[in-house]
Amino acid sequence: MLFDDRTFYRRNTDKPVLIILHQEHSSPGRVGHLLLEKGLSLDIRRPVLGDPLPATLEQHAGAVVFGGPMSANDDEDYVRREIDWLAVPLSENKPFLGICLGAQMLVRHLGGVVGPHHEGMTEIGWYPLEATEKGRALMEWPSMVYQFHREGFDLPAGAELLASGSTYPNQAFRYGENAWGIQFHGELTRVMMHRWVVHGAHRFDLPGAQMGRAHLEGRMDHDAPLRAWMDRFLTHIFQRQGEKVTA
Repeated sequence: MLFDDRTFYRRNTDKPVLIILHQEHSSPGRVGHLLLEKGLSLDIRRPVLGDPLPATLEQHAGAVVFGGPMSANDDEDYVRREIDWLAVPLSENKPFLGICLGAQMLVRHLGGVVGPHHEGMTEIGWYPLEATEKGRALMEWPSMVYQFHREGFDLPAGAELLASGSTYPNQAFRYGENAWGIQFHGELTRVMMHRWVVHGAHRFDLPGAQMGRAHLEGRMDHDAPLRAWMDRFLTHIFQRQGEKVTA
C-alpha cells in the first residue's frame, strides 16, 4: 500500500495514530504498514502543506513525527509551531515517537540542543548501534541501523538514553512514560531507500557519508534485524500486553 494521500487509513474502529510528514510525497513507509498490521489506523497530515494539527490527541491513539530535509533549528513558522505542538502529546501522556527530525524536534521542545557534529561528520548509510543498559532491559536492538542526517542532538534533561553510536552518541531515548526519539531510520521500505539514494546522491561526498551502493548492499545484510526491531518497538509504544493503547 502506498501512502501518498492526506487521508485516513482505517483497519478498525480504534482511534488512529497521528502521522506527521514533512514533504508532499513523503510516506510513513514500514512504520505505517506495521501499525496497520497491528490493527491501528493512520491519520496522515503534512503541516508544511497547511494541514492543521489537533489541539488535543483525545481522538488519537498517539502520534509519530517523521524526518525531513529541514532542520529543527529552522526559523520557519511551521517548524516552530510543530515543535510547540509537542506539548500536546507530552501533557496528555500520549504515545509519541519522533524519528530523526521528529526526535530532534522533541529535543528542541524539551530545551535540548540540536546541531551538526563538531568535526562536520555525517551519518548517511549504515552505522553500528549499541544499546545502553536501559535499552537492553527494554528489548533486543539491531547492531546496525540506517542513517541519513547531518545534525544530532544532546540528551534532554530527564531523558533516558537507550542506544548510542560512535559519531553521534545519542541515538535513541525515552522521556517520561510515553515519549520516544530515535535518530536513525527504521521506516524505509526498499522502494523508499532506492528513492533516497537517487535524490540524496549529492550528499554522499560529505564527511562520513557512504556511497549509494553501500546503502543498498547494506540493506541485504542489516535490514531484516532492523525491521524486526521496528516491529517490536512500535508494539512497545502503541500496545501493552496485547491491549491497544487508545485511551
